[in-house]
Amino acid sequence: MMGDDKYEIASDWVDGETKALEAPQDHRAELRLWLRLLTCSTLIESEVRRRLREEFDSTLPRFDLMAQLERAPDGMVLGEVSKRMMVSPGNITVLVGRLTESGHLNRSTLPTDRRVQIIALTPFGRAEFEKMAARHADWISELFAGFLPNDGGVLMDELAKLKRSIIATIAHGT
Repeated sequence: MMGDDKYEIASDWVDGETKALEAPQDHRAELRLWLRLLTCSTLIESEVRRRLREEFDSTLPRFDLMAQLERAPDGMVLGEVSKRMMVSPGNITVLVGRLTESGHLNRSTLPTDRRVQIIALTPFGRAEFEKMAARHADWISELFAGFLPNDGGVLMDELAKLKRSIIATIAHGT
């Protein structure tokens, strides 16, 4: 069945890159590159979401929240987590509620300001995240398996150039 799902995705799924390749004269090289990057990112993210759901009955937002908290052994203020994850405080509140109910997180208030909530991984949550993070690393390695190590270094260098270009363009407001 798993093979059938992968076949359906591969054969039926049409992305922006495929559409651009069907009429390359209509698209500049930059647009085709952007679509290729987006397609790769979407494929990886979709597969990671599927595997988190199947193997851990979890979601990518839950994994991302736990990853933020894993780096903060003393916990983090709810608002800071929201900023780091670039999602609304309401979305974080829902995630925190679910992860608190499942025993992955605990929630407390700042002694000096009872309105400020601090969230932290519980020992159970930390252990579960470590399992998920290890599997996540394995999945990424597996997805990149056909990509030679030297190619990865070259791509990292080129993407660093692209990142600098994007940041410079944004900074100059053009």
